[in-house]
Amino acid sequence: MPKNTCTRILATIGPATATDEKIAELIDAGVDAFRFNFSHGTHKEHKQRLSVVRKLAKQKGRYIAVVADMQGPKLRVGEFKDKKVVLEEGQQFVLDMKNELGTKERVTLPHKEIFAAIKVGDELLLNDGNIVLKIKSKTATSAITTVKVGGELSSHKGVNLPNIKLPISAITEKDKEDLKFALKLGVDWVCLSFVQSVEDVRMAKKLIGDKAMIISKLEKPSAIEELDEIIHLSDAIMVARGDLGVECPLQTVPVLQKKIVNACRKFARPVIVATQMLESMIEKPTPTRAEVSDVATAVYDGCDAVMLSAETAVGKYPVEAVKMMGKIITQVESDPLFFQNIKKNQGASLCIGEEDSIAYAANEISKVLKVAAVVTYTTSGKTTFLIARERPSTPIIALTLDEKVACKLALVWGARPVVKKSHFSSFDKFEDNAVQAALESGLVHHGDHIIITGGFPLGIKGRTNILHTVHIK
Repeated sequence: MPKNTCTRILATIGPATATDEKIAELIDAGVDAFRFNFSHGTHKEHKQRLSVVRKLAKQKGRYIAVVADMQGPKLRVGEFKDKKVVLEEGQQFVLDMKNELGTKERVTLPHKEIFAAIKVGDELLLNDGNIVLKIKSKTATSAITTVKVGGELSSHKGVNLPNIKLPISAITEKDKEDLKFALKLGVDWVCLSFVQSVEDVRMAKKLIGDKAMIISKLEKPSAIEELDEIIHLSDAIMVARGDLGVECPLQTVPVLQKKIVNACRKFARPVIVATQMLESMIEKPTPTRAEVSDVATAVYDGCDAVMLSAETAVGKYPVEAVKMMGKIITQVESDPLFFQNIKKNQGASLCIGEEDSIAYAANEISKVLKVAAVVTYTTSGKTTFLIARERPSTPIIALTLDEKVACKLALVWGARPVVKKSHFSSFDKFEDNAVQAALESGLVHHGDHIIITGGFPLGIKGRTNILHTVHIK
């Protein structure tokens, strides 16, 4: 059975958690979804790990979401002759496209798009923002810079260009191959990296179609400029605080996080908060107080899921990290002020049609009638998204005919996916099926009220036309 908390846990599988035993422990500890990072690992490894996740989820009676995270274009310097150099403040340093090993004076930057986009006065950030270079002059294949902030720079370190929109697609040739493979495996969600504009999402949708849902990672300032358009076209959003914290001033990241979470609520899109949530647990069995507060804040804000990256991929305490995250979620959601706070934080919902109105009304009725659960029939999952947007204080039982849809919904706030392969034409059976699922969930008992939403007849996407209350005798 699904756990009773509403906020979901997304954990990254890596070398530290690639065995059957560890994956089973993570599921038992409270993981709702697994992230497969295609920046690392082979196709063979991903296939083997995914088969283990599916097998164990079935054994444990759980629906677990699988997220394939595409690498995206990685902008990196080349290799140094001595593997690393130390750049000093004020010195000159050249970036060029020469096929030569780097020195303290220069290094290869094999990205012509960067030289096309930068201009004199721009700043480049290297090694996660620890080194800052200011452009003095440039050509089509090189740039002379002044080191503004120095430090150690080693081979293949990353390059960030704050406030510079690059003429680069978010989907590389490697991503296309990885995407084809991931879709063949049957992943539930695809995470799109390096999203700069809504056009990147459109391109991804053409490649993916309806084979998986798209999570757009927001890590570039240019994406924030088109925030509403990107959210509207995506199926879900990830607040990728790692690169976002390099590309934007650090102090703006918490503000952007709240802005993105609220915007996703408005558009009824699940939102994941990611990166460095319990970072110290990579090496230590307990997190810092600040990390606990960080996770709690994301939960109070009403995000759908919180994510663990290196903590479970390569960390020494992956299971403990998941358990700790679960404890924090449980503590926050037990706070009497929790639902009051997420209602207060919610922006205006977009009630633009029948489906939106029914979801809104279901939540309002649940407050007056004090129902035990909202049972929502869903063909694609979107009806459950709408109910979850309202953040009802009652459980959401998501009834679907499709196991793949149930797995997708494992990443959605408060949703308890249930697969019922029932086909019927009478409304009485429509009601009976929902009542039976509610009772079987253990969340509802005889004497309780439930609300049923859905489209009748079943099987037609985008047709939520029923809101029905039932007093279970």
